[in-house]
Amino acid sequence: MAKGSAARSAATFSVIGADVVVTGNINATVDLHIDGSVEGDIACAAVIQGEGSRITGSIVADSARLSGMVDGSITARELIIARTAHVTGDIAYESISIETGGVVEGRFTVRGGAALLTSEHESQLKLVSAAPAA
Repeated sequence: MAKGSAARSAATFSVIGADVVVTGNINATVDLHIDGSVEGDIACAAVIQGEGSRITGSIVADSARLSGMVDGSITARELIIARTAHVTGDIAYESISIETGGVVEGRFTVRGGAALLTSEHESQLKLVSAAPAA
């Protein structure tokens, strides 16, 4: 195997820089760090979104940390929505954390063995801000 091929196969994450715009779906077996813009669906092991980033499309990942704008549905086992994030779309999760200042507009659905939010398994929330835990 050539040196370049060995380096690529050993990569544990991929980066989409702030000056990059991707139009189309992304499928990755590694972690993905997005600082640019993506117009399409994303499926990867884990996604980390930078503050200035924008994603228009669905996200499916084992874990996700969102800090920018997202317009689309999200399915993640573990989800963190940072204080700078603005998410518009339905969310399915097992574990979720929303920092004070993070905005979410959409339906929340608990997946797996976690307790359900309502008898219908869904709840509509619009979180604008929350008081910090004592």
